[in-house]
Amino acid sequence: MKSRALTEFSDQKFRVLNIRGQRVLLDADLARLYGVETRALNQAVKRNLGRFPSEFSFLLNRKEILSISQTVISLTNIKFVKSARVFTEYGALQAANVLNSKRAVQMSLYIIRAFVKMREELATNATILKRLAEIDKTLLAHDSALQEAFERLLPLLEPAEPSRRRIGFNRENEE
Repeated sequence: MKSRALTEFSDQKFRVLNIRGQRVLLDADLARLYGVETRALNQAVKRNLGRFPSEFSFLLNRKEILSISQTVISLTNIKFVKSARVFTEYGALQAANVLNSKRAVQMSLYIIRAFVKMREELATNATILKRLAEIDKTLLAHDSALQEAFERLLPLLEPAEPSRRRIGFNRENEE
């Protein structure tokens, strides 16, 4: 049976973004997941900055905010957004630790599982692509071998030329 927090989570839309080569969640999404205000989440992070190195959480610059604004932040609010914080998988877990609420703990486990599943799917896709490349290479080798065999057999399939023996008496064979 799903907990109430997980049921509420499944009804909402959250996006994992790829920023600076890392998969991250926006502070607003993470706060919604943990059932707190974005302001409260960011305050907890500011009070515990030592727990959030750059590989756990970082602030987006204005250009990054504008690049994701069309789908994430409404255009009417964009002029009021001065900064936005994003959290990696480890940052999401650390945020649950500094918030220390029951829902935050439940949701951090859910988020970690989602990141792990995403990583597994990417690894599976890489394995499948590698295997397809091997199959393609094998098929090309077989195609080349079949072409060579066909070219060698082709002359054998052509009808033989009939011999031009003369019918009747042949003086050359009398001797």
